[in-house]
Amino acid sequence: MPQNSRRNFLKQSTGAAATVSGFGFLSNLPLVTASEGMLAPDLVDFGNGIEPTVQLIEKTPRAELLEKMAVRVKAGLSYREVLAALLLAGIRNVQPSPSVGFKFHCVLVVNSCHLASMSGPDSDRWLPIFWALDYFKSSQADESNRSGWRMSPVKESLVPNATNVRKVFADAMESWDVEKADAATAGLCRTVGATEVFNLFAKYAARDYRSIGHKAIYLANSWRTLQVIGWDFAEPVLRSLAFALLNHNGEANPSKSDHAVDRPWRENIDVAQRFPKNWLDGKIDHAVPSNLMEGFRSGSPSEISGLVSDIVNNGISPQSIWDGVFVGAGELLMRQPGIIGLHGLTTANAMHYLWRNVQSETLRKQLLLQSCAFNPLFRDSAKGRGKLGDQTVETLNSEPLKSTGKDAVEEILSEVSSNRMKAAKKLRGYLELGGNSHHFVNESRKVLFQKGRDAHDYKFSSAVLEDYVHISPKWRDDFLAMSVFNLKGSGHPDNKLNQRVKSSLS
Repeated sequence: MPQNSRRNFLKQSTGAAATVSGFGFLSNLPLVTASEGMLAPDLVDFGNGIEPTVQLIEKTPRAELLEKMAVRVKAGLSYREVLAALLLAGIRNVQPSPSVGFKFHCVLVVNSCHLASMSGPDSDRWLPIFWALDYFKSSQADESNRSGWRMSPVKESLVPNATNVRKVFADAMESWDVEKADAATAGLCRTVGATEVFNLFAKYAARDYRSIGHKAIYLANSWRTLQVIGWDFAEPVLRSLAFALLNHNGEANPSKSDHAVDRPWRENIDVAQRFPKNWLDGKIDHAVPSNLMEGFRSGSPSEISGLVSDIVNNGISPQSIWDGVFVGAGELLMRQPGIIGLHGLTTANAMHYLWRNVQSETLRKQLLLQSCAFNPLFRDSAKGRGKLGDQTVETLNSEPLKSTGKDAVEEILSEVSSNRMKAAKKLRGYLELGGNSHHFVNESRKVLFQKGRDAHDYKFSSAVLEDYVHISPKWRDDFLAMSVFNLKGSGHPDNKLNQRVKSSLS
């Protein structure tokens, strides 16, 4: 995105209010002077309810933050308040530029840590959130060293009224105008219902392949976090999101250009019009995922979209197409474990979430097509990093285990740390013999809590362990087996931060 656009964004924003309960613990805490609690006038203000906690996260040195937050938690600070303050600290201190990734993962990972926390054992529920607090401090330092950027208040004179706000927002997003979109986003949050705002943003979250899917991931994850912390915090969050969706890496304005990353969406607008009226009522066909995966291995986005159109017009359910998207993304990860393959799966997770929650039937068609078109784009990105392996889902054979029952899962998780292919084959054999998939999922989450060290560990595991249940039983076991190519194993080193968290909370 051009530098002058970024500078314009620095001059915008307004905050949102929230409530914090309980003041009895204040007598046990160090006094805070009035000057310490004041916010610089050029920064977005989140309101008296949550602002002190956000500032605590921002201003406390990394080496002291977990202990100070533990004091507040033990004194009554709720999980929801910590989650809200964590997200808002990331929003105010880290920009989704020059890429919607890297340092910005401190924002993208918040929902993933929340999902991991809610799905994990009660005794370890704070671990992912406290890990994310520490991770934020590294991203904050990175941003400070790079640019010193912090989110500023919105330019109120540009905020459109309720009558015009939808049109202004659409015009700004279509023309990739950062300043105009920022002010329009503030107007939407103040005058339009939450569900409609989500649908307006969803139109732009998947329209391009820049930042390998992180735009769709950001919308899905931020929206889901807002469902927990409350709509009062939407304005700063969605202003940051609008900035992210307009990121185009310094290229010429996409509205006046023909960049390759923008073509599939424009083409899919026309392809979606060829869907039959009863396209949601098709039948399951377990041969369709294999046909799609063959296309993913060699076809272009345009060819894939045409194939999907033919499949739908032959009366096949979107479920079979989504099976192909998920399993195809898993196959790419197996063929080249690493950053590109894992993002194929986290992006599929986000796109599927958007597809399940948007209201517009036209938009749902485009999201389905775009999800399929993204798979060959991920394939080509992976090729740019090195040769792809020859493995396919059809060649993923089963391998017998030495152990049985719960010991079999321990054997698989141990193998993950030393030989992922063997682990995948053993998991496939375990599931074929009727092994308990839920036990494997639960044990994988426990390992994540102990071994997770990177934002992608949480993003990936939360995505694939959630998507497992969204896949048809026919393909579900293949998908789970291929997930081990980026899961943590029991032999990976422990995250030493955990002991510090447990000690501070005890």
